[in-house]
Parts: sequence; structure tokens; C-alpha cells
Amino acid sequence: MLKARELRAVQNRTGKIRQDDVLLFCTFRNEDQRLPYFLQYYRDLGVDHFLMVDNDSDDGGQDFAAGQPDVSLWHTKAGYGASRYGVDWLTYLQDTYAHDHWALTVDVDEFFVYPFCDTRPIRALADWLDASQVRSFGALLLDMYPKGPVSAQPYLRGDDPFKIAAWFDTGNYVINRNGLLRNLWIQGGPRARMFFANKPRQAPALNKIPFVKWQRAYAYVSSTHMMLPRGLNLVYDQNGGEKTSGVLLHAKFIDTFSARASQEAARAEHYASGREYKSYEARHGADPDFWCEWSERYVNWRQLEGLGLMSKGNWA
Repeated sequence: MLKARELRAVQNRTGKIRQDDVLLFCTFRNEDQRLPYFLQYYRDLGVDHFLMVDNDSDDGGQDFAAGQPDVSLWHTKAGYGASRYGVDWLTYLQDTYAHDHWALTVDVDEFFVYPFCDTRPIRALADWLDASQVRSFGALLLDMYPKGPVSAQPYLRGDDPFKIAAWFDTGNYVINRNGLLRNLWIQGGPRARMFFANKPRQAPALNKIPFVKWQRAYAYVSSTHMMLPRGLNLVYDQNGGEKTSGVLLHAKFIDTFSARASQEAARAEHYASGREYKSYEARHGADPDFWCEWSERYVNWRQLEGLGLMSKGNWA
């Protein structure tokens, strides 16, 4: 793959990967503040090895990640947009190291919640999916936010971001179906009502397929929103029944958001030349107050299941 030439190994510990290890793949840029909690959260879930691409950070995050004994790290100065927003880099690593492994693909501000995650490690979920002959697992990206302006409460390195961004929208979600690739397309939540009320079709997609029993023939088509082969996108419907699904708690909206929004609007490396970040600056500035009378404080996965945002399906 041509994109492999853009990657330089900083610390390759993939020789430690065992046959049944659960792997996590991630691209990051200037996320030193978030990395300690991110890595610990996924270690606590049972992730065995992290394969990460640093897109030319200058905040010390590369050195921190390289020093972690369960992290293999690559560096690139190449354009994020030109790599399909990091997908091409990670696809190369997945094809090289993840064949026949359960692979979790997330951003540094995304935190995987699945049924029984408070009592069962991610390996238990992988084993159950294997036994059920399920190859992919869907999750709703759930935007979390504080009560009051995003900048009002400082986030300290290593802290749990959901002690600050503890609220979410329980409704306000629209579901459509992509007939070509057979995936659901979900939009809504606080970003839709705050920034895209007059252009809802431009609101960010919230449907994700983050957890996959990886094979070299697989590929993400658009971020982790949809995949090929098309059958991997059938993560919600099964003969009219309810499939097991999860949530990605999205910790985007903490006090680092304002500076990041300005940087990414200027860099224009994200989807549609940074359209989402430009919308943040154009509407309400980059310091929104998402909280409203319908906001609900996050408790646990059972609360999310009760609200219909995820499901344990027939996993008992």
C-alpha cells in the first residue's frame, strides 16, 4: 500500500502481540493531555495492545505514547485529509497486524461502552461475538458535554473527562438507511441542534462500527461509519430482531475544544475541508453551552440501554 510509505516506526512492539489479543487502532495529533486517561480506560477494559499513528504532534504526546510498554507507534507528517482522515494509515496497520484479531478503531476522545462493560472485559464480548458468528459490532457516537459553557471547567491531564462532560441528549436523533452499503446513517444530538439546525443533513454522522473481527479483505469506507464488504454494516437489524450494540461516549467538548476548533478550521484537514469546525466558529463561536432542560446526566450502560441508545440483545 502506498500510504505505508508515509509511516515511520517510532516504537514497534508488535512482536509482543499474541494470537487472541484484542487490538486498538488510533490516529492522534497533539493529544498529550488526553492520552493518559485514554490508554488507562482501554487497559481497564482489557485491550492488549495499542497500534497508534502520530500525525506530527508537537506537544510531547509522541514521546509519551512511545514510552508505553503496550503501545506500538508510527509517525507521519503527511496530510490527514489525503489519507482519508487517517483511515488509509490504519488500514495498512490493520491488514499487517490485525488479521484474525478483534480490532477496536477509535479516536482519542471516543470511549467504548458495551453491555456488561462494568463487569466483563472486552475479551468476553469478543468471545461471545465469535460464538454467535458475528463479525462486526455497532455503536452510537454519543456527544457528551458539561453543564454550562464548554470552557468553564478546566480539564487536567489524566482526569476522567466525564466528570466534566457528564451530560448527553436522550433523544433528537434521526435514522436513515444507506441502500447501497446497507448501513444506518444516524444524525442528531447536541451538535445538530446547536450548529446544524438550519442544515440538518450536514450534521455529523453518529453511526459507528468500531469493533471488528479483522480480515485483510475488510476496509472502512468513511471513517468508521461504514465498511466493505457490505454485510459488515448490518450491525443493528437481524431478521427483525434487536442486535447487541454499544455506545462511544464522545469527550470532544471539554475546555480544549475552543483552541482545537480554531486550529482545525484553519488546517482544513477534516471532512469537507473542515466544514464541521468552520460551523463551530460561525455559529455560537467555539465555546457552546449545550445543556438544556432535556439533558440527562450519564450514569452507566444500563441507563443507555433503558433509553434505547444501545442494547444487550440476546447476550445474557
